[in-house]
Amino acid sequence: MSSTSLVVVVKNFYEEYMKNTPKKLKIVDAYLFYILLTGVIQFVYCCLVGTFPFNSFLSGFICTVGCFVLGVSLRLQANPQNKMQFLGISPERGFADFIFAHIILHLVTVNFIG
Repeated sequence: MSSTSLVVVVKNFYEEYMKNTPKKLKIVDAYLFYILLTGVIQFVYCCLVGTFPFNSFLSGFICTVGCFVLGVSLRLQANPQNKMQFLGISPERGFADFIFAHIILHLVTVNFIG
């Protein structure tokens, strides 16, 4: 009985999400899902194979977590419902900050590997 109610809840959530979420936020959500899967795959690979070049695993996983956090920040700033919390920041400015922070994050990550 509870599995059918779970299916109904998930179905209703999906329908509401597809109907009410703007396309820009769906793109950011797809990016967040991709980053989440990348982190999970890295962690599973580490558990199965090992962490021989530990700096490589650590920098890759921390970079994945950092990208996810930056993506959530972008989603918060781009969401029209949060306009009152980010009065002086346009969605374009939020995206520019996202790109700049990604460049810094990746430079630090590459520096940590080498």
